[in-house]
Amino acid sequence: MKKTITVFFTALLGGFIAFYTNASANVICTPERNSEAMMSSASSPVSPGGQLPDMTFAAEKSVHAVVHIQVETQVEEGPRMNNPFDFLFGDPFEGQRQEPQIRKGSGSGVIISTDGYIVTNNHVVDEAKKIKVILNDKREFEAKVVGSDANTDIALIKINAKDLPFLTFGNSDDMKVGEWVLAVGNPFNLTSTVTAGIVSAKSRSIGIQQGKMPIESFIQTDAAVNPGNSGGALVNLKGELIGINAAIASPTGAYSGYSFAIPTSIVQKVVADMRKYGQVKRAILGVKMQTVDADLAKEKDLDKIEGVYVDSVTEDGAAKSAGIKSGDVITSINKVAVNSNTQLAEQIGRYHPGDKIELEVKREGKVKLFSVTLRNNDEDSKVGSNIEFLGSKLREATFEEKNAVDITNGVKVLEVGKGMLKDAGIREGFIITDVNKTSIRTTKDIISVVKSSKGGVLIEGVYPNGEVAVYAFNMKN
Repeated sequence: MKKTITVFFTALLGGFIAFYTNASANVICTPERNSEAMMSSASSPVSPGGQLPDMTFAAEKSVHAVVHIQVETQVEEGPRMNNPFDFLFGDPFEGQRQEPQIRKGSGSGVIISTDGYIVTNNHVVDEAKKIKVILNDKREFEAKVVGSDANTDIALIKINAKDLPFLTFGNSDDMKVGEWVLAVGNPFNLTSTVTAGIVSAKSRSIGIQQGKMPIESFIQTDAAVNPGNSGGALVNLKGELIGINAAIASPTGAYSGYSFAIPTSIVQKVVADMRKYGQVKRAILGVKMQTVDADLAKEKDLDKIEGVYVDSVTEDGAAKSAGIKSGDVITSINKVAVNSNTQLAEQIGRYHPGDKIELEVKREGKVKLFSVTLRNNDEDSKVGSNIEFLGSKLREATFEEKNAVDITNGVKVLEVGKGMLKDAGIREGFIITDVNKTSIRTTKDIISVVKSSKGGVLIEGVYPNGEVAVYAFNMKN
């Protein structure tokens, strides 16, 4: 019995000792865990009051101004053969061509005025046959494209509505890396979704724009953006629009930590041009350039790694006319520093043809200032301007002119002179929408279609009073 009691008390004492040791170990570890928590808290962005920033105001303001966009595009299907031997015997396509297929897609957009102007991505509405806009209050509207630009991936659409909530433009130039931002949109058809993150980088180029003169200077963020967010808002904590969400970098197609928005420094100029002209008036400097890095600085014996190196200048371009030469290094535009091709392209993209800018240039180690009058490229200068064709004066119809007669494309006849249009009976003010069943959007379109026509030319269109008319004439060889 004594042995048993001794063993029992010994075991009990051992248990207390083990418990006490373990408890002590836990106590010792606690300050370490608290230190980690304090370090984590210290590294998180905080407001002056020591609290994380309040994002509710920006979120509440933004969700009502961000819309859900649903589009339908028509996809032409190629010929289909039921039997492989059809290709050898008879017409393989007869009775086999499929009907055009309708493809549906969706994205987001941002209301920027009370009367229904909405900014979105060009890739959201490109080639859409039908565009439906759904507001946060569930109202639905048909939308029309005012203008689109593949170079910046921006499109402007319009709905007929009044007194709409809208977002004001903020200054994307003022945003700093590390600042909080919200991404607002409709990912995976989940409407009015808000995510938060910080500005991770600025002036980022990722090589995705599809235009002939692409401009990429993205704001990179870690706010979660997914398919359906395209065209949605990136806002600061004041609820101001500082970017249009456009892309993600992902190996899976879904958010993986990197998202990109077009800054309002680009968006505002593009939108203003579209509202005024129906297209973007793009200024050209006329240089081929390289970003100065360590390798280039060594190769060209430059004294500092900065600016943009001029490889060559266009023979009849603005830069050469101002005195810029191959070998120059452009360091600033209107006193704004440029240290990459991306930054230079973004700065030039803010101006119009005819605008004067001041370039700071380093030449053989010396700083020089040049006043440069920007020019338009030859292709753009023809688009949107008045032309004379078939004896009459024509220009692209404005958005207001098209909207008044419920059409989305057309070239307006400004003056009818002696020629085929007058002989066919066309009067001033007529908007040509189709030639030989081909839609006409620009003056280049009508020139191309008519010149390629052999024999008869069929012209369809509408007058400002809504009168629809069809005319025909024969081309004279």
